Amino acid sequence: MNWKPELDDLARREAFAREMGGADKVKRQHDQGRLTVRERIDRLIDAKSFHEVGAVSGIGEYDASGELKHLTPANCVFGRGKIDGRPVVVVGDDFTVRGGSADASISAKPLMAEEMAHDFRLPIIRVIEGSGGGGSVKTIETRGAANLPGGVGGTRWYWYTTSNLAQVPVIGLGLGSVAGLGAARLAASHYSVMTKNSAMFVAGPPVVARLGQSLEKKELGGADIQTRAGGVDHAVETEEEAFACARRFLSYLPSSVYDLPPTIACNDDPERAEESLLNAVPRNRRQVYKMRPIIDAVVDKGSFFEMAANFGRPIITGFARLEGRAVLLLASDPFHYGGSWTAEACQKVVRFVDLAETFHLPVVYLMDCPGFMIGLDAEKAATIRHGVRAMTAVNQTTVPWCTIIIRNAFGVAGVVHQPANRFSMRYAWPSAYWGSLPLEGGIEAAYRAEIDAAEDPKAKQQEIEDRLNKLRSPFRSAEKFWVEEVINPTKTRSLLCEFARLAEPLRNAGPSRLAMRP
Repeated sequence: MNWKPELDDLARREAFAREMGGADKVKRQHDQGRLTVRERIDRLIDAKSFHEVGAVSGIGEYDASGELKHLTPANCVFGRGKIDGRPVVVVGDDFTVRGGSADASISAKPLMAEEMAHDFRLPIIRVIEGSGGGGSVKTIETRGAANLPGGVGGTRWYWYTTSNLAQVPVIGLGLGSVAGLGAARLAASHYSVMTKNSAMFVAGPPVVARLGQSLEKKELGGADIQTRAGGVDHAVETEEEAFACARRFLSYLPSSVYDLPPTIACNDDPERAEESLLNAVPRNRRQVYKMRPIIDAVVDKGSFFEMAANFGRPIITGFARLEGRAVLLLASDPFHYGGSWTAEACQKVVRFVDLAETFHLPVVYLMDCPGFMIGLDAEKAATIRHGVRAMTAVNQTTVPWCTIIIRNAFGVAGVVHQPANRFSMRYAWPSAYWGSLPLEGGIEAAYRAEIDAAEDPKAKQQEIEDRLNKLRSPFRSAEKFWVEEVINPTKTRSLLCEFARLAEPLRNAGPSRLAMRP
């Protein structure tokens, strides 16, 4: 007179779900060096914290008397879990069931995962393999009609996929061949990671072959291609590394835009002065230097978390902490085009400034920008248009902002070192050097007649350059209050930590005026 028969039936169905696509498909997954979706979820989140939703959904096979013979589970696994004790939503593709295609999917499951993240204001992590519930030509036959993209209910899924970017942290993990809808889900994230034996593409090699392009998966959309193109932020060797990256990314962010970034305990002295900074920038302006050691010297030790390192390389982007407080860090990289802003660098600035604005992160910019990239390739890439978009994105921010001018600040790109029409902090190192354009090249244009008339044109040009360089001293600008402070580089960390403390009460929880774009 109890419900044990029904509970036994439930347990049997749950056992079928745990078998996924069957022992042979699980073995194939392991033989190819990949974990199953359930193994991935277990290793991503805190131990024993996963609460699955819809585990027994799928396609049942029944005998003549209506008794269940077998259950093939849907190829989407999702539910709630915790990372470092904080609730998250995790949704994963089960490649062992029809390769993650639409034929074995229940569209309501990934949609509900997005809805849960949105309405309960929880970060969402998408574990993606295959087409991510996307199409297969077999779907036409199994469903008896061709699917209209979007279709009934489909537009809701797309709406949540992109609107969540303005609501909660979104992470995409590409852990296999990711195509079509799966690729879109991976790209529509704040932070995306793929393993180096994975690939991502709009359409895979068999489809692309119809264009006359015979390519292997990695040739078409491997990690090297996608990270350099900006399609994916980071590539790692193992799935375990991907999980660690996801956990660390979340540690800098609030659970939603309705909260503020967490501050953690810090035992790194905010007054720590690194003597190495005195020699970080060479006196010879034609000599490059490494920016990342400067970053490591001024932020909390070990706190810099770089993202999108292979894309838009004149700009370094990532999270860091200052006395335990999270900030978004931008820094120039003079090893790439001298730090000049390329079209890709401008796109990168827009994306990460949007990220800071969305999640209430103060911005620190370590600047060495000689201007926009010039030349034919730069013009073909519409660099100035992308540059104006970057300028607009910076000017539209409301989060606190602090700039350290390390070396160059020239031209229109030099203008974009702080938001216009509001207060932001700004400091210059003694190595700082700025103007409408660098002297090199500019002297020949501005003083052409005087140089041509001289008995020794080269000596005359050098005389003019020496004279102007004396006027270019940052102290001359400081005299006119065109720059507020020229500082000893060893004081940089102390001043940045003070900035983070002053910025802390200025951060306001809530949705940003501008929605985050992928």
